[in-house]
Amino acid sequence: MGASDADNELTARAALVLVSRDPPVRDQVGQELAKRYGADYAVAVCDAEDDLAARLAQLQDGGIPIAAILAGLSPADPDGLDVLARAGALAPGAVRACIVRWGDLETAAPIFEAITLGRLDGWLYRPDRAGDEDFHLSVTELLAEWDSRQGTGYEAVQVIGERWSARSQELRDMFTRNRVPVGFYDASASDGQELLAGLGLEQPALPVVVLRFRPEVPALTDPSAMDIAAAFGVLEPVDESTLADVVVVGAGPAGLSAAVYAASEGLRTVVVEPLAMGGQAGTSSLIRNYLGFPRGISGNRLAASAYQQAWSFGAGFIWSRSVVGMSSTDGEHRVHLSDGATLRARTVVVATGAEWRRLEVPSLEAMQGRGLFYGAAVSEARAMSGKHVLVVGGGNSAGQAAVHLARYADRVTVLVRRGLAETMSEYLVHEIDEAPNIDVRSRVQLVDGSGGQVLEEVVVEDLDTGERETIRADAVFVLIGSKPASGCLGPEVAKDQSGFVLTGPDLDGATPGWPLERPPMFLETSVPGVFAAGDVRAGSVKRVASGVGAGAIAVALVHQYLAWAAAVAVDG
Repeated sequence: MGASDADNELTARAALVLVSRDPPVRDQVGQELAKRYGADYAVAVCDAEDDLAARLAQLQDGGIPIAAILAGLSPADPDGLDVLARAGALAPGAVRACIVRWGDLETAAPIFEAITLGRLDGWLYRPDRAGDEDFHLSVTELLAEWDSRQGTGYEAVQVIGERWSARSQELRDMFTRNRVPVGFYDASASDGQELLAGLGLEQPALPVVVLRFRPEVPALTDPSAMDIAAAFGVLEPVDESTLADVVVVGAGPAGLSAAVYAASEGLRTVVVEPLAMGGQAGTSSLIRNYLGFPRGISGNRLAASAYQQAWSFGAGFIWSRSVVGMSSTDGEHRVHLSDGATLRARTVVVATGAEWRRLEVPSLEAMQGRGLFYGAAVSEARAMSGKHVLVVGGGNSAGQAAVHLARYADRVTVLVRRGLAETMSEYLVHEIDEAPNIDVRSRVQLVDGSGGQVLEEVVVEDLDTGERETIRADAVFVLIGSKPASGCLGPEVAKDQSGFVLTGPDLDGATPGWPLERPPMFLETSVPGVFAAGDVRAGSVKRVASGVGAGAIAVALVHQYLAWAAAVAVDG
């Protein structure tokens, strides 16, 4: 290690480590890494696994975390994946990727298997020239993934509150899902008290929210969602004189897809979202089976990109207000909001999605926010370091949550009423099977729980024998299916017994029935011109891609409806 390398390590935020027996790989890739990232990262190049282990220990002993470990995979490095697997145990927080030559198809199968089993985070093609931007894009994506796992970046918003307050947890989760960089400070700890003193607040109503990116805005004490939206400057007034072409209710995958397609096709589009973009998908730490993202993408990143896309096409967004009802008169639909305002629209796309089902165990419900969480609650993952965590549920969302939490928790136990293979995608089942700190207990349910300030233990019941067992648990994340968020729709919108909205052919025999002579369109509800897409619709496939597709189809049907309505108006 030269003097310049030593100087760099004094200021490096983290290390990028490369290992390969192949001199051209070490020289070419090492030079690219040093030129592009050397100002911020310590770049270490190793020629053997023993050298790698020693270098990792040296860096970490010097207080430098390992951001990424890159290993060659080629005839010169046939054991590259095994080297990465062993290195992962030495630097568990690092992202791991192999470097392959473009067109080396023999490496594809083992790479995909390693990713499926959670042993590898990605792959990079060797740069074919100096400044190869495709190579650097892949490196940047890996570093962004590492950075997101750390949660130590810029804090646009600071929340000061009680650590185990349900409201504090709601705010942390809301900001995280909306991709707002947030830092949380316990009001009873020294750093939280220092912040409150610096703000001149004595015994304020908690939680306190500080908008660091808007220093002119005073700290908010125990704010509502609308208070926060107003402080952010996104509380847009509703123009009740304007007739929108389409109002989209909900900003999950289906709603955002509908907004993108409607706005891009010239329709005056307004989206209403009360909480956070992305819906249930926005809580997923990594979606690996969504088309076009071979390395996977987090739910909130996917939702944020879709929001920006819809916004760039001219869609308007109304945040922090919910829909409390709808009415229709003479072909015009009125969408009534929680603040008393009313939106007018020619058509409506209902994409309100679904809500997590509750355990309905009183002793556990009393622990909500204090150890019991509904959904993945990605904002809580880092706080699970060294803890025993339970994940309740057998679907993909539960599997994604278990894998994500296993990066931080000492142990993760998945509790399911059936077997994972019956309800979870195969790649997640394999990843859970291979994770050393995840175990699965089938045919069980939670029936009780207790603790002091926070959850301490739960009671698990065997569904076959009825036997009960008390186990220690620091947190429980519940993802046991969903119920439709259709409460805002009046009785004129037909629903099935579970509350899912009936559309198209499913309306036959429903009450209320279809009022027109023409048949209802595929996604049209019992109210002509009101469509349903995504998880709120009866018979929908509960996948992100299905919701996105349904949103696009809904917009195509909106065009058909508007053309039909115009023709009726002319004939009438």
